[in-house]
Amino acid sequence: MLLKALQRSRPFPAIPVALLLGVIMAASAEAEDKAYPEILKTIEQQGIRILGEMQVPGGLRGFAAKAGSQPLAIYLTPDNQHVVVGTLVDAYGQDMAEQQLKQMVEQPLTEAAWTKLEASTWVQDGDADAPRIVYIFTDPNCPYCNRFWLAARPWIDSGKVQLRHVMVGVIRQDSPAKAAAILKAKSPEEALAENERKHADGGIRPLDSVDGDTAAKLDRNATLMTDLGFGGTPAIVFKTGEGKIETYAGMPSETQMEGILGPK
Repeated sequence: MLLKALQRSRPFPAIPVALLLGVIMAASAEAEDKAYPEILKTIEQQGIRILGEMQVPGGLRGFAAKAGSQPLAIYLTPDNQHVVVGTLVDAYGQDMAEQQLKQMVEQPLTEAAWTKLEASTWVQDGDADAPRIVYIFTDPNCPYCNRFWLAARPWIDSGKVQLRHVMVGVIRQDSPAKAAAILKAKSPEEALAENERKHADGGIRPLDSVDGDTAAKLDRNATLMTDLGFGGTPAIVFKTGEGKIETYAGMPSETQMEGILGPK
């Protein structure tokens, strides 16, 4: 799979000839849509998010993409049946898509994305009237989600921040059942806190079965996480003081925590 190939890949040095570096991939079907070839749809099914097309020389079509938080340049061959993932350089070793890729990958999320987060299935953690709201995709079995929950207590306890945990079940086999146990609890906030406090001992007891409605909510949350460009948890979405919507993947450092949650 393409994701596994990318995980095994290593950086390549620039060389003074036009060269495509990366992984070659064949499509099983001929492209039916010239604007969005079938092979790119196949790649997206493997967890790669296509962000849009770039303008590149050499007769190829270039696309900006992300694998989790990793930016990728994907080049489509003229037959629409193969792609090259890597770097397109000219005779001087200059990357032909570097600036375009940077701009497209770093493009801030829109208010529409924030609205989708508001409409997702989340668990409130903190004061309902807190001046700052931060969304975090949380798996009950995620150790880094637990570390973030613990590190965020000063902001939560002071009433400065409300975390909204968008629950997903993607890490372990019992993750959906644990997430469902939290969502179906009489007090989801207390159930989430119980899971995080007891995380080292296995967390909350998973439900014996997950009803269809709850399973659908978890699936929608996981799809939203992928649509926003994340490949795992914790995945954090927040607004800066200027109102810009930004994201962070993984466990933030102490300095980064203040950037996300504000001053203590």
